Amino acid sequence: MQKPSISQLAVQAHLSVNQLSAPLLDKLVEQADALQIGISKHESGCTIIDAGIVHAGSAEAGRLIAEICMGGLGQVSLQADTRFPKWPNAISVASAQPVLACLASQYAGWALSHEKFFSLGSGPARALAQREDLFKELEYQDEAASTCIVLETDKIPPVEVIEKIVRDTKIAAEHLTIILTPTTSIAGTVQIVGRVLEVALHKAHTLHFPLANIISGTGLAVLPPVAKDFMTAMGRTNDAILFGGSVALQVKGDDAAAEALALNLPSSASKDYGKTFAEVFKSVNMDFYKIDPMLFSPAKVTITNVDTGNVFEGGQLNADLIALSFTD
Repeated sequence: MQKPSISQLAVQAHLSVNQLSAPLLDKLVEQADALQIGISKHESGCTIIDAGIVHAGSAEAGRLIAEICMGGLGQVSLQADTRFPKWPNAISVASAQPVLACLASQYAGWALSHEKFFSLGSGPARALAQREDLFKELEYQDEAASTCIVLETDKIPPVEVIEKIVRDTKIAAEHLTIILTPTTSIAGTVQIVGRVLEVALHKAHTLHFPLANIISGTGLAVLPPVAKDFMTAMGRTNDAILFGGSVALQVKGDDAAAEALALNLPSSASKDYGKTFAEVFKSVNMDFYKIDPMLFSPAKVTITNVDTGNVFEGGQLNADLIALSFTD
């Protein structure tokens, strides 16, 4: 008998990342004033949520946006963290459906550009648009009457980009919400570092670990101080995961595959490991695509094979590089 695919399991459970995230989006809008975010209607008819451009935003806004990004299939919390005494706050992430939450929704995989505007779209709208090859592999397609996309940008997207989102998702502009989270904002910092589990899932996919064998996952990453400029902010948010992030995955299958995953998943398995992200970025002349893709991983991983009960660990936290990055 053939084992059900990820998509078949999702269909059986009627899991819709758009429908499950809708109540979270409603909560974000309802609490806009308390969360210090701005809500406005765009000329196209869509709703724009400013979570850090003109409005200050907040850590709680970032936490909610991270849950929206995960399609309502993840729990995100802010908590105290004793691992790095100078930086006592962390973001914790958990999902019982990590493949769908992280890869079918949270992953920033939809490139949206027009003239000088460029941003990578993440969130449940991706599962409607189906613009990425990844969805063929996941065999997951969503249906919904409304949708939401999160853009890591400090600019309102041009109408041409909004029209593309409307066209590709087949959702009328009036039922589209675009959340804008600059990297240099409080909410932006939180929602980016809240991708610690997603980064691990994407790396596992890159390593060709069977996604259907990943049962559940949790992640914890230190929250960096908000940076005043984009380059510093990009460096700190990456380093928070690369050197201050830990992930635990529950998997099934054989121990050899689980052990290999523990060995190869951490950021320390990359040839570019050992410098802050900003230093690595400068060393490749600001060409993002020259960075070893294996670098984008949590610092420490724990893999538990539920079929055998054996646990495998890999990687380690790096307090020295966290200090270098966060005080730069």
